[in-house]
Amino acid sequence: MKLADFLAPLPLVAVLRGISPPEVPGVADALTGAGFRVLEVTLNSPDPYDSIRALTARCGATCLVGAGTVIDPSDVARVREAGGRLIVMPHADVAVIREAKRQGLVCVPGVATPTEAFAALAAGADALKMFPAEALPPAALRAWRAVLPKRTLVFAVGGMRPDNLLPYWEAGADGFGTGSNLYKPGAPAAEVRDAALAYARGVGALPRR
Repeated sequence: MKLADFLAPLPLVAVLRGISPPEVPGVADALTGAGFRVLEVTLNSPDPYDSIRALTARCGATCLVGAGTVIDPSDVARVREAGGRLIVMPHADVAVIREAKRQGLVCVPGVATPTEAFAALAAGADALKMFPAEALPPAALRAWRAVLPKRTLVFAVGGMRPDNLLPYWEAGADGFGTGSNLYKPGAPAAEVRDAALAYARGVGALPRR
């Protein structure tokens, strides 16, 4: 399946920053129950590879699971060995992108300018993470859309909440990434479920394309 296939049910990426392996089953069930199908464990979390392994075992058959905050090319192989199929980055280091593609993984680098966006695409990026979106207004995304290849997937990430998705959607975002507004380390699974359902409702209120 392609990245777009996992986003079809719900165009949201869950950023699990700070999650620990024991939390994974409850959090995974809460997210997938709300419709999330793309989940990343950031590598600055405790025991991230164990969490990726646990997340893959829990929902890897139906979800795209991988790592976020990947900044070193050498980490890509470790993500793959843990069962991850997704590499998400806060930056646009082409060395990481190329290694991810060499390993056969989906790669979504972070970009903040058209220059970074085009360099990332040329290196093989599968999609672009507009980051941090809270510092990049929807007008910037609209301008990017005028020059990026039409089928480029762009996600707005950083400060996205259920109530502020619409301007970015109207500007051309294909989806959104959400971290601390969705999950905080140690949060009860029920709390994560409620937050996930709020995001699902927020997406459900967006106009259809």
